[in-house]
Amino acid sequence: MIKKRSITLLLLLVLATGVSYAGDVATFLNLGFSEDSRVFMFGQYGVDAQSGKAYADLFTVDVPANRFVSGGVQRLRSDQPVEATQDGKGALFTLVRRHADLAAGHSIDHLATGRILYFALNEGEPKSQISFRDHQAGRSYRLRLHQSSRGRDETLRARFHIELETIDAEGRRREHTIGLPEFDRKGVKRYRIGQVYLSPDERSVVIVVEMEYPTATGKNVRYMVETARVH
Repeated sequence: MIKKRSITLLLLLVLATGVSYAGDVATFLNLGFSEDSRVFMFGQYGVDAQSGKAYADLFTVDVPANRFVSGGVQRLRSDQPVEATQDGKGALFTLVRRHADLAAGHSIDHLATGRILYFALNEGEPKSQISFRDHQAGRSYRLRLHQSSRGRDETLRARFHIELETIDAEGRRREHTIGLPEFDRKGVKRYRIGQVYLSPDERSVVIVVEMEYPTATGKNVRYMVETARVH
């Protein structure tokens, strides 16, 4: 009995601390749209693999403009390392509470998270093109991810943009270029489209983009979004 318990505790310790050897992957959380679907709020949280400290970021985005609202980027880092079994979500809860006025000021409804259209399931190489259909609205989507990286270590940086094509139920085709094709993000090796949401009014899409940051022991993953009015 003692031996079995020791093995179990050892496995738990390995699982809890193993992330320190492979970087850390933040958890993305859709926090909802405003009543008119023009503002979107999301967060990410986790535990830093090197320091063991919880972190959280809160973002509020003007959807038609595809940019942050005033004061739309808020961050929190814990002062001390957290327990090995914690995942850092408390940091995000604290951040949301501290900036409740931000959500209230933009009439964010945490229940109005829109409708998910796409979710990446595989962990392989990022797809350069994805296609899917919204059967409920009778629309088709095709996204082409263009990306490039250069440098290494301290000089590593990468850029991307997305070509989005939509076809509605009547066969009308619309094309959009989303992102900043000439903008490099320092420390990023590559990007991946992780999720796509349709806003509650069904006029806009939110594309969740994963950013991969190489570390000495693996990789860290953080999130950003690109938004566009498409209908």
